[in-house]
Order: sequence, then C-alpha cells, then structure tokens
Amino acid sequence: MLKTRISFFREQRNPIILLLITLALPFIIGIFEGSSPLMVWANQGSISKFIEGLGIEIFILALYALSFDLIFGVTGLLSFGHAMFFAVGAYLTGIALKTLGLPLYAVIGLVFVAAIVQAVLFGLVLPRVKGITFALVTLGMASVFHIVVMSSDVANYTGGDVGLQGVVVPAFINPAIERLRFYFIALIILFLAYWLYKVFVSSPTGRVCVAIRENEDRAKMLGYNTFKFKLAALMLASITAAFAGTLHALYQPVISPTIADLGFTVTALLIVLIGGVGTLSGAVIGALVYRLLDFVLRRYIGASASLVTGAIYVAFVLFIPYGIMGTWQLKKWAWKEGIQRLLRLFQVKPEEGEPKPQQSK
Repeated sequence: MLKTRISFFREQRNPIILLLITLALPFIIGIFEGSSPLMVWANQGSISKFIEGLGIEIFILALYALSFDLIFGVTGLLSFGHAMFFAVGAYLTGIALKTLGLPLYAVIGLVFVAAIVQAVLFGLVLPRVKGITFALVTLGMASVFHIVVMSSDVANYTGGDVGLQGVVVPAFINPAIERLRFYFIALIILFLAYWLYKVFVSSPTGRVCVAIRENEDRAKMLGYNTFKFKLAALMLASITAAFAGTLHALYQPVISPTIADLGFTVTALLIVLIGGVGTLSGAVIGALVYRLLDFVLRRYIGASASLVTGAIYVAFVLFIPYGIMGTWQLKKWAWKEGIQRLLRLFQVKPEEGEPKPQQSK
C-alpha cells in the first residue's frame, strides 16, 4: 500500500507541484503589489483579485476543453455539438437559481442528471453514424438547443438573445465578495477532473477508447462492444462540461447565448489543438495560452485582435501540428539528449601536464 501511494505521488508530481504554485499565486502577487496575505485572503488586493478572476476563466475553459479532448483526442469522436454540454449546465444552473430558487446542492444534482440525459441523447445515434456524419448530427442537436435558447417563447427563462441576467449566486461562493474562495474551488475541481481523466485513460475502459480511436473495426473484431465504451466517454465528458457550465453561470454576470453556438465548440477545438490532441494536459496548457493570448491582444491591439489571433492559430497548426504538449512528448528525449551533448561540448578539459581527476572506486 505504501509503495502504491509513493508511486502515485511520483506519477502526479508535476500536477501536484503546479497545483500548489497556483494555490499560492494570489498571495505571491499580493506580496509584489504590497498587500499582505491577510489582505489577499480578505479579497482586498487589486492586482491579485484581477489575477484570480483571470485564473477562474482559465480553469473553466480548461475543464471544458478537457471534456472535449476526452471524446475527440482519446476516443476519436468528432462532435460539433459539444457546446451544448456546456450551455445546458450553464442555463440550467441560472434558471434553477434565479427562477426556481433551488439551493446549490439541488442545482448540482439537477445538472448531473441533465448531463447524463444529454449524453444518452448523443449516444442514441452512435450505432448508426460515425465520423463526419456523427459530427453533423451533433451539430444539428446543438443548433436546435441554440434556437430554443434564443427563442422569444422562453425568453422569460433564458433571457433570449440578450442572455440570462440576474442570477442569484449563494453568498458563500459569490465571486463578487468571495473571489479567492471561488478561485480555490474552481482550481481544485479542475485538478480532480484532470486526475480522474488520467485514471480513466489508464484504465481498461480508457485503453479500449484509445483502441476505438485507432481502429474501431479491429476493436470490434476483438469482441468489444464499442458502443458502450463510447457512451461511457460521452457521459464523463458531458458531466465535466456541464459542471464547467455551472461554474461559468456562477461566475459570469450574464449567461450569453453565444456559449451554445458552433463558435464555442470551435473554441474547445482550438484549445485542444494548441495544447495537443489526446494529451489531456494539453487542454490545460491550451486554455492558459488561449485566454492569455486573447487578453493581451484585445488589450493592446483592440479590434484587430481577431485577425492576429487567427493568424497565430494557423501558424500553430502549420508549424506545431502536435500542439505544445504533443510536441514536447514527441521530442523531449531528443531535446534532452541534445542538451546533454551541448553541455559536454562546453566542459572544461584538463590542460596537458595536469593530472586528470581520478574517479573514486
């Protein structure tokens, strides 16, 4: 048992170190801006509070992209309706809190049930379609949901084309007054989801999902019912994306209908392509790069930011086709060997006549 725990912490060493650094980041920023840790804890630091807000957006995007990477990068299912998973969680949370007045724990249970239902809805077409046909069918389902959200008939609940506003967030998690707490909760949820995905991919079920991505017909020949495994991946991805939508609804003052259209699915695809398809950690790195790039360009370039961003994405696809983490995993051994060779070239050699250092026996 002790060896198993030590092995687990060795495997998860880098994520745990990053988690600890990210947990301490607001306090570190607070020290540089002249705020004490107690002031940061009381949500009084200005720059640290801004960093917390930016971090929350990155965590939500990473959770959403992680769910897309599971079905696209790991299982090989291209879905153009993945934004529906996110939007259902966001709108259901907003309506349940604002209109129905449900407590947060009931909202979480409702979102969980809705996530399973929509995964089953997507899964119903799996035995009949695959590939680009599955992508178009999921796009059709998500488009219907987007039209319903925008419809004036349900505008009293969804807000129509202006979005759902005035969601009453519980005080203990309200980001306006408890942003640091919200930051910690979002970060821990992301870490737990990442760890769960790692366990899933390493499990026999995850191995079969990878086999389905590589060659589904051969997986069927080996006796696997591929429908069950694809449905399991869809359910896990749907639950993750729906809870990312819940965090979005709790954090943003307005739930915009843009989170239900095709463009938001393309956002998840771009994040995964930047980070590395099928790497899982690439979804987190891609969300960080995507959000920081969008923030910097919009602040310093303004209206031309979309053009520059598009050019950068094209450059990513052309010159780093495996993404950041995919390229690192592919080239890290060659890079390490090259660095070692370079260091050996700069080693100081003993001059003639000087005794060479003897190795201890």
